[in-house]
Amino acid sequence: MSETTQAFFTSRAMAGAAWMILAGVAFALLNVVTQWMTMQLGFSATSTAFWQYAFALIFSLPFLLRVGLSAMRTVYPWRHIVRVGLAALGVGAWVSGLASVPIWQAIALVMTSPFFIILGARLFLGERVGASRWGAAAVGFAGAAIILQPWSESFTWAALLPVLSALLWGASSLITKSLTGIERPETITVWLLVLLTPINGVLALSAGFVVPSGTMLALLALAGLLTVVAQFLLTLAYTVADAAYVQPFDDLKLPLNVLAGWLVFGYAPSGYLWLGAALILGASLFIMRHEMKRERASA
Repeated sequence: MSETTQAFFTSRAMAGAAWMILAGVAFALLNVVTQWMTMQLGFSATSTAFWQYAFALIFSLPFLLRVGLSAMRTVYPWRHIVRVGLAALGVGAWVSGLASVPIWQAIALVMTSPFFIILGARLFLGERVGASRWGAAAVGFAGAAIILQPWSESFTWAALLPVLSALLWGASSLITKSLTGIERPETITVWLLVLLTPINGVLALSAGFVVPSGTMLALLALAGLLTVVAQFLLTLAYTVADAAYVQPFDDLKLPLNVLAGWLVFGYAPSGYLWLGAALILGASLFIMRHEMKRERASA
């Protein structure tokens, strides 16, 4: 039995896999609620993003009270502000995308984020990117092109919004990566929680702020709760098990979202989704395995 297989079957690895799968379920439910509000009920995408994260902030208050705003003390405030600003723009692009394209297409395209991180790491962090990672990135983007089919008559520019969100979240992740060696995890988390809602508020005001009521208010509160639950489960997964082992379970979010979209909206993805998704997933898993080997070689 290989070292990877033995590690997987330890209790902590199994727990990490379970938390990651549950996080995927929570994110799938969140995407269904978000698409229902924006596509079916016509609620403003920017206002949806604001209220979702405003409620998420309210549900996160116990954590903020425990950690304290003193955790925001830093000598890199602008780096945090730019990071959260990019994350907020990514949220806006993602919610707008869910208002325009089926869940399965959006979730498959947003999975291109690791490939943007590879490009950004080379351009902005000066990291060496070998032929293996360049090749994986090329395959991943080819998969995205197959899903988008920009050459077809059915293509709309709105389909690029999930790709834009992947780009913005990838850029935010690069800044986060640059901060992890010089900042406490609590500082990185609190800056995100405190700034994300007001930045989303500014974006919502610029597009016409909408105040929800009744059923819409309840749905937005549910979206905020699901956001916190999903992020908490994701944190638990990475806390109890090594990221290299639980990451493949994160890729289950694609079939989970396909199932959710089919059950709720009747979306039936065509064959080209699976070809494109297979290329994206395969490239992502290849990168993960490649990085695991590099870490072992340098240990």
